[in-house]
This record gives sequence, structure tokens and C-alpha cells, in this order.
Amino acid sequence: MSRFEIPVVHFGRAKGFYEYVFQMHLQVSVLGEYTMGFFPPDSGVSGALVMGEGYKPSVYGPRIYLNCNPDLQPFVGRALEMGGKIIVPKMQISPEVGFVAFVLDSEGNALGFHSLS
Repeated sequence: MSRFEIPVVHFGRAKGFYEYVFQMHLQVSVLGEYTMGFFPPDSGVSGALVMGEGYKPSVYGPRIYLNCNPDLQPFVGRALEMGGKIIVPKMQISPEVGFVAFVLDSEGNALGFHSLS
């Protein structure tokens, strides 16, 4: 199983960003000095937002591509409403692979948004 962790500095702001953009609720857990917001199991991904020692947002970290089917454009719009920024607007990779856009989240992490249309 693959899993990801997205580093955050302002947990409440980041949680609000991801919940609004992806229209889902993140389950929050505090594990010692770490605060984590887990993506729901039915979202098709296994990952969490994490705030704590050693977690620093960066545009230069690993690139995560999040599923935004059927069309990524509404996700980009919600990201902008929550203070995100477009790095690369929606573009087609190929008819078989679909479309991608690159967005900065509220914490400064670069994300790939992917959809088939």
C-alpha cells in the first residue's frame, strides 16, 4: 500500500483548504507532538496532512497527483478561493492519460491535480 504525508505549518488553514477543495472531511488525530488530518478511506487515497517537527512545506518536495475526476477545473477554482495559486493551468497530457494542472496549496506545497477530462 502506498501512503503520503503532506507537511503543513498552519494546520487549521491547511485542513480548511483540503476539505473545501476536495469536498471531504479529514479525520484529525494528535499523536504526541504531531497533528494529522487523515483523508477518508473512501477517497481512494491513503494519506494525511501532518504538522510537527521535521515537516516543512516545500514546492520542491515530491509531487503528489490527486484525483480530481471527472474534471479538475472545479478543484482548481476552489483551491484559488482558499488562497492557492496556479503554477501551471489545466493542460492535456494526452487523450489516453487526460489532463493535469499544478497548484500551490495554502502551505506552499506544489500539487498535481489530475482528471480524465
